[in-house]
Amino acid sequence: MTAPTAASAGTGTAPPTGVATHAAILDDLESGRVRAAAPDPDAPDGWRVRPEVRTAIMEAFADRTTIDWTAGPLTFRDRASIPPRTDLAGGPWRIVPGGTAVRRGARLGRDVIVMPPSYVNVGAWIGAGTMVDSHVLVGSCAQIGERVHLAAGVTIGGVLETPGARPVIVEDDAFVGAGSVLLEGVLVGRGAVIGAGVTLTGTSRIYDLVGERILEGAPGSPLVVPAGAVIVPGARRVSGTFAGAHGLSMGTALLVKYRDASTDARVALEDALR
Repeated sequence: MTAPTAASAGTGTAPPTGVATHAAILDDLESGRVRAAAPDPDAPDGWRVRPEVRTAIMEAFADRTTIDWTAGPLTFRDRASIPPRTDLAGGPWRIVPGGTAVRRGARLGRDVIVMPPSYVNVGAWIGAGTMVDSHVLVGSCAQIGERVHLAAGVTIGGVLETPGARPVIVEDDAFVGAGSVLLEGVLVGRGAVIGAGVTLTGTSRIYDLVGERILEGAPGSPLVVPAGAVIVPGARRVSGTFAGAHGLSMGTALLVKYRDASTDARVALEDALR
């Protein structure tokens, strides 16, 4: 894909003055010097969220100057302070042709693969060797570890839209199945498997059939999917006379087992695809 180029900025072809004041935080995010959340063994859940990073990104968005970019026959118009990345052709990753966009301030690790069409938003971190499959959204400030597989149609929510929201975190070696949705306040532990079609938010409940307990988040802390857990979609009955009369149930998430050799075989990515 042809790299986007600046076409105009309303009053000329030069970038607006304010753009330079936002470039430093975007450079730091892309290089990995700064993260919206980072591993911290002293934090209760092993991660330290840095709200000042989100604040800096929001300050960049506050510059409402717009500018045009072109990529081949396509033209785009967006905030001048958060342009698309134009260095994708020279990096140590694979961006497969077909409509993918990566915004400035998103970090891609070595050997990351992005299948088309996908979108990676500002502040996201994607670790080395991770596969981002077709029709995947990696939202703002999401933290995706190394050797993760985000299968087709996965949505990883962003956190710029809700003040104080906690970024989605998916730790190393996890697998997120096709069509799954992970929204703000979810932490997927190392090596966990999220089955196809599971939806989790920070206020969801996971019914642990192995440990016979209910996992849920709390104010200021994430919903944690335990390391190595296998989560699948399920349902539970809704109480009440009306619900009973109509046989109604609600979707929920079930922890049915912990990862084993048979699970590894089902979620393994062929080496040839890398």
